[in-house]
Amino acid sequence: MTRSTGTTTWLDLSAQDVSAVMPFYAGLFGWEVEGLGEEFGGYRILRNDGKLVGGAMSVAGMTCPEGSPLPSEWGVYLTVDDVDARVARAREAGGGVVVPADDIGDSGRMAVVLDSVGAPIGMWQPKQLEGYEFTGRPGSPVWFELMTHRYDDAAAFYTAVFDAELVPMGEGMDEGGDDFRYATNGSGESASWGLCDAAGMMPEEAMGWRVYFGVESTEQALAKVQELGGSVLDGPFDSPFGRITTIADPEGASFQISAMGEATTEG
Repeated sequence: MTRSTGTTTWLDLSAQDVSAVMPFYAGLFGWEVEGLGEEFGGYRILRNDGKLVGGAMSVAGMTCPEGSPLPSEWGVYLTVDDVDARVARAREAGGGVVVPADDIGDSGRMAVVLDSVGAPIGMWQPKQLEGYEFTGRPGSPVWFELMTHRYDDAAAFYTAVFDAELVPMGEGMDEGGDDFRYATNGSGESASWGLCDAAGMMPEEAMGWRVYFGVESTEQALAKVQELGGSVLDGPFDSPFGRITTIADPEGASFQISAMGEATTEG
């Protein structure tokens, strides 16, 4: 295992109609889609210029505990050394189990838990499949973050369950003034994801994990989004980390795009 416990390692899209939504992503990011067949439930592997991005799966006919259809959404997985032991830690830390631990062929072992603030988060214990390949190029995942109204609870959970090493970013971010809190798991170039205190910034229903994909040009990407049947939920807005826009695909699964070449320097 080359990725350390608690670092981002995989992402996948749950969709009601995977075949119908894949042209949106292929058109926007240029992704190649590889079906794994019925043995893996029709799961698709997504690549960007041949490099692994993540996967996509059908949740058609699946329901939440209360009976409503499972939503179309992006999910994030963190590396673990022992899925079963980490699931036990999640329970002890106030979380729950969404998908019990299971082997995925020779690729690895996975589970999905509900963290202590109500956000689902995946666990991946790699065997033959280490995870996505970070290239930083347009069309690849470039950042992940958890937005929450319960920052301290989330920090405690991810530290206890995933050995997170949370490093506060400190001052210098305007939103929320002096009360704004943001930490990264690791510092500098070793940072793999962020934790944001979104209290007062975003409604409760918008909380959870977010996935960022790189794009070369915001203007060109947004034109493609409209052409392909997606929509803009928020932005674009400028930041030192790129020009960021929140997008929804044709089924409503949301994600962020970041034009890193359009980053601005705060005054």
